[in-house]
Amino acid sequence: MDHDLLFGQHLDSLKAEGRYRQFADLERLAGRFPKALWRKTPEAAPVEITIWCGNDYLGMGQHPEVLQAMHDAVDSYGAGAGGTRNISGTTHLHVELEQELASLHGKESALLFTSGYISNHATLSVLGKLIPGLVIFSDADNHNSMIEGIRQSGAEKRIFRHNDVEHLASLLESVAPERPKLIAFESVYSMDGDIAPLADICTLAEKHRALTYLDEVHAVGMYGPSGAGIAEATGCATRLTVIEGTLGKAFGVMGGYIAAAAKLVDAIRSFAPGFIFTTALPPVICAGALASIRHLRQSHEEREGQQTAVRKLRQALKRAGLPVLENSSHIVPLMVGDAVRCRALSARLMERHKIYVQPINYPTVPRGTERLRLTPGPLHTEADIAELVAALEESWQALPPLSKAA
Repeated sequence: MDHDLLFGQHLDSLKAEGRYRQFADLERLAGRFPKALWRKTPEAAPVEITIWCGNDYLGMGQHPEVLQAMHDAVDSYGAGAGGTRNISGTTHLHVELEQELASLHGKESALLFTSGYISNHATLSVLGKLIPGLVIFSDADNHNSMIEGIRQSGAEKRIFRHNDVEHLASLLESVAPERPKLIAFESVYSMDGDIAPLADICTLAEKHRALTYLDEVHAVGMYGPSGAGIAEATGCATRLTVIEGTLGKAFGVMGGYIAAAAKLVDAIRSFAPGFIFTTALPPVICAGALASIRHLRQSHEEREGQQTAVRKLRQALKRAGLPVLENSSHIVPLMVGDAVRCRALSARLMERHKIYVQPINYPTVPRGTERLRLTPGPLHTEADIAELVAALEESWQALPPLSKAA
């Protein structure tokens, strides 16, 4: 078999559908976020662009306190952790960070992972294996990491329609009362930007004595008086069994975690292969995350600035007549509805206007709902917003919608 030919055919199929993913060669400019340098090719001279699609929602990846903490840590600890958490890879910074995360969410304990994907996959797969007869109720729009973790668990699963509490209730009613149950869902859904009805789901969970697993990766740092997420903002944190989050988005660094009761966390630590056999996060990463969390627990400036930028961008897009999807979160989806056009808009914005917005196509979103996902932050200025909207208006007119025949 000609493997190169086979792989090439698969890639050609992606390209023909407009779904082939290309990386933007960027150099983020410390102290100047959201500005960055972009090279169209590795040999090309860099040009300055503005990032409008990043997940460093609050710019904490460039915050002076975070950078200083990381400089200090690399001088003190060196580069890597030197092993798995079980074998010489647990530094005092790992311990401090887990204590800070548990405190942030009002839980007894917390556990670090190398990414939010791994924390979801490892935790859900182990819970399904450790709890005999468990039935997992999963929101239809849950992230791939949750879907794969649930699948790996081997537990029976039921899928409820997205954010549909009545459907969830009917599914819970259909399972024998004595069987253990777990409801897995997200707080802020990253593509549409809608928010789950946490209180209603918690009430259902309490009625049916179900455990709850909440993914807060797009909410931690962003919502609540101390940045502990939607659970804190809605007063539901104490009603949730497991809160999962990331250090790689609003906290601006890298890694994932869970926060829960001590014995549950210890069980995941002791049985999850995705934790046991993975090299620990570098101490320098822990130091940066710790500084970021501590800063955002007492500072409201970043969250307020971000919310102001979201409001101003939404208003400007509506005035321009552009199809922005309504929601109550910080994510601003601009609906395109065609993969080829979505990629063409992204390319024109970058090459003509020096604005970077990555196209979002299938399988990240359903076919026909392709979009540009905008994430305004506190460091985007009014001039940046005006520039973006003008560029979108020009590009939208220059690239008319493709015909159905095309």
